[in-house]
Formats: sequence, C-alpha cells, structure tokens
Amino acid sequence: MRMNGAQAVLESLKNEGVDLVFGYPGGAVLTLYDAVYKLKFPHILARHEQGAVHAADGYARATGKVGVVFATSGPGGTNLVTGIATANMDSVPLVCITGQVANPYIGKDAFQEADICGITTPVTKHNYLVKDVKDLPRVLKEAFFIARTGRPGPVVIDVAKDVFDAEIDYHYPDEVSLKGYSGNFDGDEAEIDAAVEALSEAKHPLLFIGGGVTLSDTANEVRRIADITGFPSTCTLMGLGDMPASDPSFLGMVGMHGTYAANMAIMECDLLIGIGVRFDDRVTGVVTEFAPKAKIMQFEVDPVEVGKNVPVDYRVLGDLRWSLPRFAEKLQKSGVDYSAQTKGWRTYVMKMEDDHPLSYKEKPDCIMPQKLVETVSRLMDDDTIVVTDVGQHQMWAAQFYESRKPRQFLTSGGLGTMGYGLPAAIGAKLGQPDKKVVCFSGDGSIMMNCQEFATAADNDVDVKIIVVHNHTLGMVSQWQRLFYNEHYSQSELHGKTDLVKLAEAMGAKGCRIDDPAKLETELKEALEEKGPILIDVMVPEVEDVLPMVPGGKRLDQMVLEEE
Repeated sequence: MRMNGAQAVLESLKNEGVDLVFGYPGGAVLTLYDAVYKLKFPHILARHEQGAVHAADGYARATGKVGVVFATSGPGGTNLVTGIATANMDSVPLVCITGQVANPYIGKDAFQEADICGITTPVTKHNYLVKDVKDLPRVLKEAFFIARTGRPGPVVIDVAKDVFDAEIDYHYPDEVSLKGYSGNFDGDEAEIDAAVEALSEAKHPLLFIGGGVTLSDTANEVRRIADITGFPSTCTLMGLGDMPASDPSFLGMVGMHGTYAANMAIMECDLLIGIGVRFDDRVTGVVTEFAPKAKIMQFEVDPVEVGKNVPVDYRVLGDLRWSLPRFAEKLQKSGVDYSAQTKGWRTYVMKMEDDHPLSYKEKPDCIMPQKLVETVSRLMDDDTIVVTDVGQHQMWAAQFYESRKPRQFLTSGGLGTMGYGLPAAIGAKLGQPDKKVVCFSGDGSIMMNCQEFATAADNDVDVKIIVVHNHTLGMVSQWQRLFYNEHYSQSELHGKTDLVKLAEAMGAKGCRIDDPAKLETELKEALEEKGPILIDVMVPEVEDVLPMVPGGKRLDQMVLEEE
C-alpha cells in the first residue's frame, strides 16, 4: 500500500492492536494528526502532555497492553519526560511517538527543537530517531516488541517532521530481529531445582511479592504456590492486589509504612522468597540489616536487578511466566508437607498481625483519612480499580483499601510522581470501561494536573476523584513535624482555592464532605453519580501515616500508632 509516513504510523498501531492513543498536537506532528482526522483513529486529547503520558500509563497498567502517546517536538516531548520516567521506574510498557524538526534543521537549534532521544536515554528502555520513512514500520514493530517483552518499559520514537510527509510502499514486518535481544527470557531449570530444595529446609519462610508479578500476570501462579506451601506472604506497594487482602496468611505491605507483622516477619524469617521485587530502599530500611536471619531468593527477569540492592543466596533468572509454573509443579511433586513444616511459624506471624493491626484513633468531630479509605473500600465492588496520587493519601490507601485482584491498585511507586492520579485514572477507565475507577488524591497532588478534569468532562469519563483535603503537603509536613522541629517550610496550603468550583469550571461535578456523621451516606451518593466528579473530603491537618520506619532505621524499629 502506498501511503505517507503519518498513515504508516497509524497502520502500524492497528497492526499492534492499539485501540486508543493519548496526545496533544503541535507543529511537528500536524501531518500525523491530519492522518488521525482522515482515518478517524481513536484519540483522546489531553490538556497537557504530562496528562497524556500518565493517561497512557494508567491505561497500560489497567489493561496489560502497551500504552501509546503522541506529542510534538521541543516542549511537547520534554513535557512527556516526567511520565516516561514514572513508567520506566515502575516497568510500564509505553510507546511514545514524538515529532522532531525536519531533517535539514536537526542539530541547528531550530524552532521547538530538543534532543528528546538524548534527554530520555536514562529513563527509557530504548529510543529511536527516525530520519528515513522506510525505517518507520520496522522501528514501530521493534518498539512494541521491546516495550512489552522481558522487563517492560517505555520506548520513545522521535520522528523528523518531513518523515511524516514522505511516501512509502507500506509493509509491516512479520518478525523482529534485534542484535543481542531475542525477547526469550527462559532461564536455567537447575536454578528452580535449587530453589525447591531450599524450601524443603526452611522453617520460617516468607513469600515476598512485587510488581513484577502484576506486570507478568502471574498472580494466580503465586497464589497457587501459597496454597501448596501454606507460607505466609507480604508484598511491596507495587504488588498490592496480587494476593487478596482477605487471605488469612497475607500480612500486608512491607517497608517504610508497612504493617508491623510484615516488617517483623521480614526481620525474623529464615528464607525470604522474593518474586518480582527489586528490594527498593523504601522496602529494605537499612540494607545491611535487612532480613538478617534469612537466606534470600530472588525470582527476576532482569539480571541487572539480581543482587543489585540486597545480596541473594538463590536466584531464578527468567520470565516469571516461565519460572513460576515450573516452580509450582516441582513443589507439588516434591512430596514435602510444607504446611506442617512451618505450622508454628505461620501461627506466630499471624498472632503478630492480630496483636498489632493497622489502627488509628477516631476523632468524633472530624473525618479521619483512614476511615475515609476504609469506607470507600467497603462501598466498592471486587472489580474496582483504585488509582492514587503521591503522598499521605497514597500510603493510607495502600494500608486501608483492601485490594482484591491484580491491576486494581495503580500508583507511582518508584518515582513518586505527584499529579499522576487524575490522568492515570482517566486512562484506566478508558481501558477498562466496565469497571469502576476511584482515585485518591491530595489537595497538593490534585493541582499538579488538575487541567485533566476538562479531559474527563469533555470525554464523559466516569472517574471518581476523592481529594483527601488536609490543607497541607501531607507527607512533606509529616517529615517536617517528625524530623525538622515542626518547621513547616512551604508545605502549608491555606489558600483560597475552591476545588469543587475548579472541577465544575472544567465541566465535571463536585461536592464537599466535612461531616463525619454523614460520611458514608454522602460518599455513597457521590460515588453513584454518573460522569466525572471531584469529592472534596475535609480531614485533620495534623495526622501521621503510621507505622513508619524512619530513615536510617531497621524494619523492626517502626514508630507505631500506639506509640
């Protein structure tokens, strides 16, 4: 088929099964947007490029597909960088197609020129600068292959403006051939055998579940391993939902704001079985004193992550879709009664959970943020997707919302990006239109990308945005309160911004809840509204996220609510 480069991009997206892109037009991509117009390609116009890339990210996390975003050259591309870095840290598959100035002007500081490949090299899995239209189909085929295989991640394709206009005899490749990258991540079965042997000797084992389980869609295999062994389990922030919160042997999230039982189990176990985790610093506390009694096992697809932060005694390198089914089968056939072997340990850790549950002090005259999250959790069904921004509300959501299934707790974990929540919620809802989508934000975070209320309203995207409104940058002020002698430097938000009016000005609905006696009834009514709505919930200004492991402390040196 004879077509121009812009049409070739869209045909390639169709071949990859892309059913929706997010973006924002500009001079360098006008030919691409003309093709979008002519071909009626499904596209959501964000109100800022960062909103577009976060929406593509939320779409990818909720669906398991590759998210796609368009942006123009220069500031369009640079406005994507925060979202690209967010996706890169959390291993989210994206293909970001940016315009570049025309070939004759590259490198000459032309209007709206920026070296987006150079800028994004540290925060992408791979990137391309396309200067010849004949390369477009191959590059697009490779980009999707790279983004979704192995450890997923974002890929940037920067396309010179004149490439979109040039014509090509279009043919989409059937296969990908990349030097040094096959996409095959099967490992050595002997490593699985060694892991099985290690389990047979463990008396105090613990399953440690990370975001890699979500990304590889292997939560069912992990649950099968838990059923076979009876081992207690915990998870990272990114692993929430991979084990149901209601599972009797699930201890909750580990780390800086993890549960008492999860953190103490890490410190006292003799075998820590890490599955799809990278042992981030928010999980480990003092690295040299992390899991001091344990031999550590790591199931991981990316060899760079094995032993990078924490030395490991056993590794199983390979795609979890390859390793976990084999691991489960070998455990099943081993003949070992793992449950009997670890019965005393399981009883011990479950007692820790009973003795030190997540808790908070009720205050009769105000709405407690923890109570708010608990109420939302109770009102939502098992298929609801929860998205968060970053800050105290994020941690309260992680602690008190009962995640039931994978791909139902979407949050910026590694980069901690304020402003992620609203656009990511829009992307998640567009990707999963039959599921309810609720976003927890803060009165700080919501302002970072509040313009996307217009995107939600104009496209009638049914998202519920709950602002945990405490008139402060909550997590910043908590640290200032605990470690900086209550010097609340630039963290107080006592302005006159009316968030309800802000949402309404952009075409969304808005309401405010400030009476604890009416919390459940008014919240239920607001959540049942059709279309996008901002629910502004007033909570105390001074309330800490606890438990908390202070910086430089071990996981067993938590500050608890009762303290």
